Amino acid sequence: MLTKSSTELVRQRNSVLVLAALRRHGALAHTQLSDFTALSSATISAITADLEKAEVIEKSEQQAASGRGRPRVQFRQRRDCGYLIVVIISSDGVQYSLVDYAGTLIDRFSEERSHDPDGATQFVVAVREGLERILSRSRIARDKIMLISISSKGLVSSNEAVLMWSPIFGSDRIDFEAVLRPDWPTKIILDNETLLVAAALGAREEANNPDGLRSLTALSLGHSIGLGIVRKTGPGEREISAPNFGHMLHVAGGGLCRCGSRGCIEAYAGFYAILRMAFEVPLDTIPAKFVPVSELDKIAARARQGHRMSAFAFRQAGVALGNGLSRLLSLTERMPVAITGQGTRYYDLLRQGIEEGLAQSHMVRMEGMPELRIVFDEQLLVFEGHLNRALSVIDSDIVQAGLG
Repeated sequence: MLTKSSTELVRQRNSVLVLAALRRHGALAHTQLSDFTALSSATISAITADLEKAEVIEKSEQQAASGRGRPRVQFRQRRDCGYLIVVIISSDGVQYSLVDYAGTLIDRFSEERSHDPDGATQFVVAVREGLERILSRSRIARDKIMLISISSKGLVSSNEAVLMWSPIFGSDRIDFEAVLRPDWPTKIILDNETLLVAAALGAREEANNPDGLRSLTALSLGHSIGLGIVRKTGPGEREISAPNFGHMLHVAGGGLCRCGSRGCIEAYAGFYAILRMAFEVPLDTIPAKFVPVSELDKIAARARQGHRMSAFAFRQAGVALGNGLSRLLSLTERMPVAITGQGTRYYDLLRQGIEEGLAQSHMVRMEGMPELRIVFDEQLLVFEGHLNRALSVIDSDIVQAGLG
């Protein structure tokens, strides 16, 4: 019994390796699969035969450029094997995307998020309606949806699809698996948004330079402050985390934060904090739940024209971010910092404060400033992070369920 179980586990692991290689590199020939997975030709033949029989992958033929000789046979995911729904929750809206098993986007739409006082209750109703809408638009059978992948800023449970705290709904917990049953019996996963950004950045870095990625931090600037860390732990293996950076202490007894504490980094660097500082509003004023980007644009314009308090608000935000990063890097290791989010449009106003805050760290004074990169396409990174995570979960579930 033990031998049989061990053999099955090895077969499953090898099948996942084959599917992961196809995810990473696209359509591959038999010999390429063997090279990328380090599996024998006979093992590749057995696995691809099983996957093809189960209609998980399919063959395609590619004629040689010269037009002579036998066509090259390649394997790729079968697009209609199943489908994924991606739900991205932001401060002002929700985006729904339908993706096939090969990772191809089929349909997408966005809806504004209601700022109704009932908060989470009304939001859950809207999410149910949004999921039904994207399913009806595609005319795909419900049982073909293999997974629903959801993301939000805030604190998420490590082992359940539960949003424990968020800048949008505060301490109103949302158990997405509970509220979407029984209409959606498929698997539901939930991730912190900036964790997905870090994962996508790590995957890009490793694809461009397989030996170059050691560790990387993603800092998201906007209505709230998010942070994700990715570390390479082995060939093709990464450890990803999202510490509660925005609510780390910056100033004891300082400005009131949306989380209810005082002195958090976000209470000085979030959009509402910059607004509060620029207009010299008392720091114990209850923070605005949502600040339109257009309002921050006006403050930024005044700052660039020399308005003292507007410029000071952005600089103080930068100092809070820099202080937080200096403490983080002192506890972890020196690594590049990729700055993303809507707040990147104000980086020229934040940069001096960020560098000033970082310079207060002994490590930075000894080793110099970490590399600071500006990455503007955060929304694309969030979506890439969803695909990387969700499709690998689907692959693993398919293999563990048995290939028939």
